[in-house]
Amino acid sequence: MRFGVLGPVRVWTDDGRPVRVPELKVRVLLAALLAREGRPVPQGRLVDDLWDARPPGKPTGALRAKVSQLRRALGDAEPGGRELVVSGPSGYVLEAATDAGDFAALVRRARTAPGPARAADLLTEALALWRGPAFGPYEDAPFARATAARLEEERLTALEELARARLGLGEHAPLVAELTDLVGAHPLHERLTGLLMRALYGAGRQSEALAAYRALRVRLREEAGLDPGRELAGLHQRILTGDEVLAAAPPAAPRLRPPRLPAPLTPLVGRAAELAELRPLLDGERLVTLTGPGGVGKTRLALAALHGSPAPGYVAELAGAGGGSVADVVATAFGVPDEDRIAEALGEGSAVLLLDNVEHVVDQAAKLADRLLRTAPGLRVVATGREPLGVAGEVVRAVAPLAEEDAVRLFADRAAAAAPGFAVGAGNAAEVAEVCRRLDGIPLALELAASRVHGLGVRGLAAGLDDRFRLLDGGRRGLPERQRTLRAAIDWSWRLLDDRERVALRRLAVHGAGCTLSGAIYVCADSGAGPVGAGEGAVSIEAGGEQAPPAGLTAQEVPELLARLVDRSLVSRDGERYRLLETVAAYAWERLEDAGETAEVLGRRDDYYARLAECAEAERAGHARQRWIGRLDAEITNLREALDGATRRRETALATRISGSLAWYETARGRPTPR
Repeated sequence: MRFGVLGPVRVWTDDGRPVRVPELKVRVLLAALLAREGRPVPQGRLVDDLWDARPPGKPTGALRAKVSQLRRALGDAEPGGRELVVSGPSGYVLEAATDAGDFAALVRRARTAPGPARAADLLTEALALWRGPAFGPYEDAPFARATAARLEEERLTALEELARARLGLGEHAPLVAELTDLVGAHPLHERLTGLLMRALYGAGRQSEALAAYRALRVRLREEAGLDPGRELAGLHQRILTGDEVLAAAPPAAPRLRPPRLPAPLTPLVGRAAELAELRPLLDGERLVTLTGPGGVGKTRLALAALHGSPAPGYVAELAGAGGGSVADVVATAFGVPDEDRIAEALGEGSAVLLLDNVEHVVDQAAKLADRLLRTAPGLRVVATGREPLGVAGEVVRAVAPLAEEDAVRLFADRAAAAAPGFAVGAGNAAEVAEVCRRLDGIPLALELAASRVHGLGVRGLAAGLDDRFRLLDGGRRGLPERQRTLRAAIDWSWRLLDDRERVALRRLAVHGAGCTLSGAIYVCADSGAGPVGAGEGAVSIEAGGEQAPPAGLTAQEVPELLARLVDRSLVSRDGERYRLLETVAAYAWERLEDAGETAEVLGRRDDYYARLAECAEAERAGHARQRWIGRLDAEITNLREALDGATRRRETALATRISGSLAWYETARGRPTPR
């Protein structure tokens, strides 16, 4: 929970929601506790703060009632809020994190910044925290007057330091109007007048700079009987004699533009655990890469982490960048002419850079990230993409699809926005769960599907998912092209694959329940397939006999291709099994049919599972029996699909091989033998 005193006193939760503190005396109590800045306040002092010279009949009891009301308001707004108001022998204390503390921390950082550009940025950020007079509307109350006056003085000092930093950057003319207003508000303030004189002189207005000095001298003599101090008199003499060094503009130093993170339009659903891990990870690691399939929400998660980071955040959207323009996009994000100026502008300051969607320029992005991290010690990089950058020191985190409960919640939220009145209940819960499962818990797919609820209903939506790419092809305005439809999201990943990776991916689609490495080799390779039960004492099988297509793959290539598809987030690996998301599998099926390979690859699959069943039957009485039962348990869906395929094609011999070889297993498991 955060508290604001740099302007009207206010409270807001950690996620930015304003907290309403009811009743005037409770708000006065809050302001009085904040004005003591974490020091205990005796009960008697607080009674005076709230009721002045007219306390109630039982002041201690009345004060406790107001404290209770304040605790209730804070506790209702956010868990743990009640505990912020602490009572002890010395009185009450409010353990508050305030914008005044943030302001002071930024000013301290500015005073140790490596150059005027970084100092100016930090001071600008600090002064932006001010929303009006400190402690408004209690700035004149006895309990707040001294603290408010001190904060206002610190604000004025920060304004002076900002003007001095900007003068060091050669910004003389733009400062004249601002400093003229400040001198008008503080006519006896010598340092402000000195800054105005320097700005006027640097802007080529020597006579006005001398006039500003004379005006101050007159005011000081009339109101205080004093002359300007030695430092200001020396500046006057330098201007009078036309000091060229004083007028010379320094060479333009690069300045980082103020950070501007995109604000999310919808709440982030189901990523609390990932955020809890990612935010501290950014504090300790220089390079973190979030990988995952298209539409899984890598960018949303990264932006949420950046919004919670104390360091300023910058976003370089690389989806539209070619290899040669990656550095230009990053330089533009920081507001500097080229990448070489980023480290100079950042100096010893800190910042977080999001390299978003790096997969199509991964080599260039990796080289740039490595250079920047070596030259800018205060920089941290978060990258999002289908695969890691492969840079030394990189920490990789895979962003998984949403769990079923979170997927249902996201779908319900977005469906209610598209179809007012929609809710998940007993009548549609099963269909909603089916939609979320079949769309793999991918947020992009769920949001596209939810937008169809108004026109189709959940039941119609679930029924149409066999043709999901047509069903979810309406597009959404305001998004990058690759995110407007479900097909576009997979197309983007497909285009990044080379020819051999595409061949392997489309052939893997025939394994409906995933497969082992040997299963992948058998259906993907055009020759030299390995043993069915590799590592399990199984019989060797040869693929032989098929005519290789133009892209012909060898058995030796398939493991490397699988690893690359896993890296590109198109195939997932769970222990010894490889799987495709249902949406990726549906897309790969289309590509398999386009290539004219469907019958051939299905034939390989069915032959593989027939031989797998035969291998299991051959060892059913041996020491490997239990191991084979476990293997068949994992493959039973694929075995049944192979049996169904052989039956549909009226390949009686193949169907008999599968069903006959599985008879012992079905008996062992207490199931009827498939026919």
